[in-house]
Amino acid sequence: MRWLRFAILILAATILQKGMLARWDYKPDLLLILLVFFAVYSHPSEAIISSFTIGFAADLIGSPLPMGPHMISFGLFGSLLAYVHRVVAIRRKPYQALAILVTGFVASALVYLLAFMIKREPLPEKVFITILWTSIFSGIVGPFLFPPAAYCVGIETSRFQRRSRR
Repeated sequence: MRWLRFAILILAATILQKGMLARWDYKPDLLLILLVFFAVYSHPSEAIISSFTIGFAADLIGSPLPMGPHMISFGLFGSLLAYVHRVVAIRRKPYQALAILVTGFVASALVYLLAFMIKREPLPEKVFITILWTSIFSGIVGPFLFPPAAYCVGIETSRFQRRSRR
């Protein structure tokens, strides 16, 4: 993996997430999409490093939440997804969308649970509805963002495709 390109991609996704997409109530989570992308298309050790890095970037823009829950949650579920991917192939777009949906819902629920445990403040209203819609939108948009992300970072996705029989 080309780590400088990775850093630039994460920085761009973080700026887009906080800046342009912040106007909408329900929006796709670009950092979550990148988390699943790197868990699927990277070596497990690179996926673990990228998961914690993406979680740190998510903590930086998650202003009402304390620092740390995103990094713990994204690191945990990114690592888990990278190791699950060694057993179960997540190559087709519907499977990728399902992986984004499930990872987004479970990781975001853990983020709010950890934030509640740290701050001891009540959860925001309709937090699980927001998590659900964000995960759904991320699952819809995510697989279509995988090829541009692979191009930006220099990961060859064709090596992971099934070879056709002739």
